[in-house]
Amino acid sequence: MFTFRDFYIPERMMGGIERWVLYGIKPGDFLTAVLSNDLLAACQQADDENLRNIPAYIAYLYDTVPAECWGSKDKMTAWQNKLNPTEEPKSDGWYMAHGVENED
Repeated sequence: MFTFRDFYIPERMMGGIERWVLYGIKPGDFLTAVLSNDLLAACQQADDENLRNIPAYIAYLYDTVPAECWGSKDKMTAWQNKLNPTEEPKSDGWYMAHGVENED
């Protein structure tokens, strides 16, 4: 779990961020809104816990995630195309082979 001041990113959310950064696997609506710098959508999609902790997400992204993979929808599209040029859906076997938990 990442903490920033009195805010934190719940452990259950870290996998979605890691899959995005490492493999270009698009996360759910809330994380997509945060990654694309859409504060309105992030607030609309967040559950209560994530809504209270949005500052932790921004601090984590700013401090640890490559700038080229977050900050706008265009950056997200370019990142996904860079890591997944064929945009083939990932099977359960792919997740297992890459040691990634599929939370869907």
